[in-house]
Amino acid sequence: MRPLILVSNDDGFNYPGVKALAQVAREFGEVVVVAPLLHQSAKASSITIAEPLRAIKKQEEPGLTVYAVNGTPADCTKLGLGQLLDGRKVDLVLSGINHGHNLGNSVLYSGTIGVVLEGVMAGINSIAFSYDDYHFDTDFSPCLPYIRSIIDSVLKNGLPQDVCLNVNFPKLDQPFKGIKVTSSAKGVWTNTWDHRTDPRGIDYYWMLGSYDERNPDDNTTDMYWARQGYATVTPIHIDQTDFDSMTAVAKLLE
Repeated sequence: MRPLILVSNDDGFNYPGVKALAQVAREFGEVVVVAPLLHQSAKASSITIAEPLRAIKKQEEPGLTVYAVNGTPADCTKLGLGQLLDGRKVDLVLSGINHGHNLGNSVLYSGTIGVVLEGVMAGINSIAFSYDDYHFDTDFSPCLPYIRSIIDSVLKNGLPQDVCLNVNFPKLDQPFKGIKVTSSAKGVWTNTWDHRTDPRGIDYYWMLGSYDERNPDDNTTDMYWARQGYATVTPIHIDQTDFDSMTAVAKLLE
């Protein structure tokens, strides 16, 4: 029996990135896309609990079914795994291809990453893919051979327990130099607020902001190697406990 692959994203079910990823995934198994009805970037792992979710079947053909859900990326993954697949065992969860990168501390905000965190919490091998091109009509073809190879490897070999992958492709004018396994770059978002006043005299604010990387010369990070022209693969562990500091914290509380 061919693998069953659940695909989602945060840009929305009709974006070219998720369509490109679903087409590659179909080479390996049956694909069910459960993706947001509307754009849901920066939703992280948020879920909807105060209103019902609705899943609209948008497409059905041999090997591919597509649902649009009025919820977040995590909602889509949970609903797909819990209801829409009729209890069938899922072999792989894929997220993306995101229009824009998810490097460094962006993983804390990313709906793309929220998908794979749901997958790995359910005990399923999960991979997120992002490409540093924000245009709707992005050409994803430079990424596809790498995506194909990574999916094949994970289906054959699996991933370490409680680990998912965050894969990023830089936007280049030449082919990628290869793949590097990296850590997440550390930094902070410097929020630059655009303060405006609406016609009724009420203040409102647009968050702009920029990323301030702490150690741009650290050659272990995803941002460093993306700048060098490499695709990056960062393993993410769902247990965020800092075991090394537990003793020190216990002493602080004595």
